[in-house]
Amino acid sequence: MDQGRWVFGYGSLMWRPGFAYQGRRPATLHGRRRAFCIYSVHHRGTYQRPGLVLGLAPGGSTRGVAYLVSEADWPEVYAYLREREQPTETYVESAAHVRLADGRRVPTLVFLSDTRHPQWAGVLSLERQAELIAGAVGLSGPNVDYLRDLVEHLREEAIHDASMEQLLKMVQARELAMAAHTPRGGSEEEEALP
Repeated sequence: MDQGRWVFGYGSLMWRPGFAYQGRRPATLHGRRRAFCIYSVHHRGTYQRPGLVLGLAPGGSTRGVAYLVSEADWPEVYAYLREREQPTETYVESAAHVRLADGRRVPTLVFLSDTRHPQWAGVLSLERQAELIAGAVGLSGPNVDYLRDLVEHLREEAIHDASMEQLLKMVQARELAMAAHTPRGGSEEEEALP
């Protein structure tokens, strides 16, 4: 039996964990779905022109990965995850069971979206998500790059997420249209965080 603690990843933790682990398994979290439901005002947007980042919104299920971390490594990994996932406290640390590909259910550390946080965007239509992501840029670069990375890595994991695929197409179309209508050196009208 595996010894240690599990961490569930559904976004960038899937392809860039940044911590030591003993094992990595495909896993499914029930009761939460992957969604662009958090306003980004630093890494993928600004307060004047917010972007969106991933969270786990209530409902549905999410295919991702579970990492097994040894007890010896746990204190360092846990500290790293708190620093990485909680810079603005937009997530709630939680314990949740996930189902591994072999059928076992294991308890994991997972960071859920805090629906009471000011950066919680709520349930947005794909159209509204595309409006916010297209053209948004933060300290970590263009918001569309984050979405593109997600879709590419989901494909590599053989996870088909139709809504994320559709969202990427919509954002890319919007960005092409914006580039065609924005004069050189100009910018689109900025939109403040609601």
